[in-house]
Amino acid sequence: MAKTKKKSADKHNGWGSSESLSDSSSSTAGPAAALTAATTTNRRRGSAAGISGLPTMAAHEAGLLLNPPLIKTSSEVNNSGGKGNVTLLVDESKNKKWANAGIRTLWTFVMIGALVGILLAGPAWCVILVVLLQTLVYIEVISIGVSPAREKRLPWNRFAHWYFLFTTNYFLYGETLIERFKPYVFVDAFLMPLATHHRFISFCLYCLGLVLFVMNLKKGQYKFQFSQFGWTHMVLLIVVCQSHFIINNIFEGLIWFLLPACLVIWNDIAAYVFGFFFGRTPLIALSPKKTWEGFIGALVTTIIFGWFFSAFLSQFPYMYCPMRDLKTSALSPVQCLPNSVFTPRDYRLPPMLSGLLRFIVPFAGVPFRTVSIYPMQLHSLTLSIFASVVAPFGGFFASGFKRAFNIKDFGDSIPGHGGITDRMDCQFMMGLFSYMYCRSFVGVYAGVTVGSIVEMAVQGLDEFELVELVGRLREYLDGQGIEI
Repeated sequence: MAKTKKKSADKHNGWGSSESLSDSSSSTAGPAAALTAATTTNRRRGSAAGISGLPTMAAHEAGLLLNPPLIKTSSEVNNSGGKGNVTLLVDESKNKKWANAGIRTLWTFVMIGALVGILLAGPAWCVILVVLLQTLVYIEVISIGVSPAREKRLPWNRFAHWYFLFTTNYFLYGETLIERFKPYVFVDAFLMPLATHHRFISFCLYCLGLVLFVMNLKKGQYKFQFSQFGWTHMVLLIVVCQSHFIINNIFEGLIWFLLPACLVIWNDIAAYVFGFFFGRTPLIALSPKKTWEGFIGALVTTIIFGWFFSAFLSQFPYMYCPMRDLKTSALSPVQCLPNSVFTPRDYRLPPMLSGLLRFIVPFAGVPFRTVSIYPMQLHSLTLSIFASVVAPFGGFFASGFKRAFNIKDFGDSIPGHGGITDRMDCQFMMGLFSYMYCRSFVGVYAGVTVGSIVEMAVQGLDEFELVELVGRLREYLDGQGIEI
């Protein structure tokens, strides 16, 4: 009955049933099926409608394929005042809007409280947190491309997902631990061979996985198995490899982990709040509820937040000292020689800015020629801009990914927020950028270390030379009056 009414309405539109066929095809079977259906319809109507009607109908149907009705453009949303398929936050009913906001706010405070507790517990717990989140995101994304019915017939597939995750983590985190804890690794009889041949062992593990994959190929399932193989590697690259850089940031100092993460969190909250109250202009079709008002408001407030929060964190050795001991916590007496970016410095203000400040606050009696700030505050400007302008595109990428698979969220583990992936999509990109920026422009704690010297000695000297080295070091220390 519903189909009859739909066809009747389509005929009154002058397009017959081709419009409904195109819409249903594009929403269920994809553009390819819609194009096939539209072509078939044109052929059937060619004799009745005449040759002159075909170009017009084909153009109309091509337009439907290029602009599917599931996604409204910004202009369409504006013309309808936020009504129709997309309802902006500012236009939602008060009851629904405030109920959703209440749930999101409650769970936001829960997550922030958990993060604070883990930070106080120590950097090692932060590493565990990142590994746990990485694994949960990996599971959520992998499950999207899994076919349960086929996996029952191909048990190797499920094992392969976990095997390659283990192999990748063994290689990446092994590299980090060996680099950071050389003084301990290269003096242990059991760990030293594993550390010395770590890359070769990792390569052999991957080759074993490749051999097992080929041996488990089954006739009639080749395409599916190779697509799963590629899917697994894509997720490993996007999720696991990027999260590895976040862990490197933790080892460089908690500030390089906490500041970028908080910038993304603040930006996300600010964009939601500004969009909640003022959002009228859609920002991007992939996320129709994201608005320019939320984007700009979040950009400005994130820069301000980053400026003051970076100055606050730069005061605490627990935040800026590199991780040297797995047992370190907020109660530990952490001391180190701070990097120059965490030491206040006087900067001379431009004459125009100095004069403007004297004009604004003439009663202060301050010349405003110089200002004392942490250099880290200047670096925070770059991090804040990236967190506000570029990192959100990690979220837009995830939105496009979800639309490609016709899902609303990656999961429902966090009420009001979706899945773990929905909260971490921007964090991965931000963590990678922070690592690259830190290495390129800050150069934290590079150079000769005790660990690097021990590594060279253990790997490059034989037993007699090691004994000679120890003897000479003892002579030097005795000459300096240092007892050991």
